[in-house]
Amino acid sequence: MVGPLIKRTLQLSGLWLASALLITGCSGNSFLAQGGTGNIAQQVWEIVNKDYVDGTFNNQDWQAVRDRFTKQPTKTPEQSYENVRKMLETLGDPYTRFLDPEQYKALQTSTTGELSGVGLQIGLDNDSKRIVVISPIDGTPAARAGIKARDFIVQVDSKPTKNLTLDQVANLLRGRKGSKVTLVMERDKNEFNVTLQRDRIEIDPVVAAIKEDKGFKVGYARLSTFNANAVDKMRKAIQEEKDKGVDGYIMDLRANPGGLLTAGIDIARLWLDKDQVIIKTVSRQGTQDVIRSDRSSLTDKPLVVLVDGGTASASEILSGALQDNKRATLVGAKTFGKGLIQQVYTLNNSEDAGIGIAVSIAKYQTPSGADIHKKGIKPDVAEELSKDFTADQIATSKDNQYAKALEVLEGKIAAQKISKQVVVGS
Repeated sequence: MVGPLIKRTLQLSGLWLASALLITGCSGNSFLAQGGTGNIAQQVWEIVNKDYVDGTFNNQDWQAVRDRFTKQPTKTPEQSYENVRKMLETLGDPYTRFLDPEQYKALQTSTTGELSGVGLQIGLDNDSKRIVVISPIDGTPAARAGIKARDFIVQVDSKPTKNLTLDQVANLLRGRKGSKVTLVMERDKNEFNVTLQRDRIEIDPVVAAIKEDKGFKVGYARLSTFNANAVDKMRKAIQEEKDKGVDGYIMDLRANPGGLLTAGIDIARLWLDKDQVIIKTVSRQGTQDVIRSDRSSLTDKPLVVLVDGGTASASEILSGALQDNKRATLVGAKTFGKGLIQQVYTLNNSEDAGIGIAVSIAKYQTPSGADIHKKGIKPDVAEELSKDFTADQIATSKDNQYAKALEVLEGKIAAQKISKQVVVGS
C-alpha cells in the first residue's frame, strides 16, 4: 500500500525534462482560478507556498516575492506567463516551472507514448548549468543522427543556448513535422553540427528479446521511458521470457530519463518480494513515507541492470531499489542524479484551460536512505561505454557495457545453480 504522500500524488512525474518533444509528467490536482490572466501569479504563488519542498524558498522572503510579482501589470496571457516564469525562476529550481498551453499539451500526450519532435530529451547539467542531452529516444531523428547522452547543445539554428532557459531551448527545437533544425553540439570539448528533420514519434517503452551466450539463455529488456504502458509491457516481457526458460535477465535503463513515478514503483514490484522497500520520500515538513513492494516477485532468476549518465529519476528509483535490496547488480556508469519529485497542477481560468505548473514537492531516497540528488548512483561494476559506440550497436558484441553485463550475469547464473545443487544435495 502506498504512503500518504505518494497516494496524494499518484499522477506525479518522476522527472521533468524540458524537451524538444515532451515534458515528462502527468496532470495532477486541479487548482481553480478566480478568473483572468492577472490572477495567475497569485494562484501559482499559493500553490508553491503550500507545497514546495524547500520551506526557505531558496532563502528568500516568499511574501515579498508575491508582492513583487502579483502586482505586475499584465494585459495579455503571454505577459502573464512570462511574469510567472520570472517568479518561479527565483526558486533556483529548474524542475519547478510554468507550463504554457503548448507545453501543457505536450505534457498530456507524453505519458501516452505518442510524441512529436526530434527525439531529444534535455536538462541542465548539474555542474556547468549548460543545456545537456539526457538521452536521444531510440529510433528518432536525434538517435539516428548519432547524438548521445551528455552531449551539450551549444546553438539551435545559430542561436546560442548559453543564456537560454530549458523551455526556451525546447521551444526552439519544436516545429512542424518535416521541418529542419540545425544544432551545434559539443562532445568531449569538440563541437560538431547536425541537422535534424522533425517528425512524429511513437514510443514503445520496452524492447525485449531472448539472447543466447555461452549456453545460457538471457532475457534482455530495454526500458526507454516510464509512460502509461511501461508496467504492462515490462510485466509481459518478463513473463514471456520466464516461460521460455531464460537463465537470467538484463534490464537496460541506459538513457532512460524517467517519467511516471508510479510506473517506476510498479516495475520495481515486478522484481522485488513483498515488504521490501522501494523508495523513501521526505516532504517539506520532514514527513517520511516508505513505499514497499506488496507482492511476490515474478521471478527469482539473476538480474543485471545497465545504467549510465542518462539514467535519471524514475530510472534511478528503480535502480536504487534493486541495488539496495541486493536484487540486481548495476553495471555501467554513474547515473544522472535527480532526487526531486514533482506534482503537476492544472490551472483553470477564464481565458486558458490548458495551462499548469510543475512543483517540486518532495525529495526521495533509496531504500538505504541515500540522497542521490546531484550525486547519482554508482554502479556495482563500473564500465564506461566506448567512445566510438553507435546506437545501432546496443546489446550487441560491440556494446562493451552489455558485454560486461553478460559476464556478470553469467557468474550470477553459475553461482545460483551451484547454490541450488548444494541445497538439493544436502
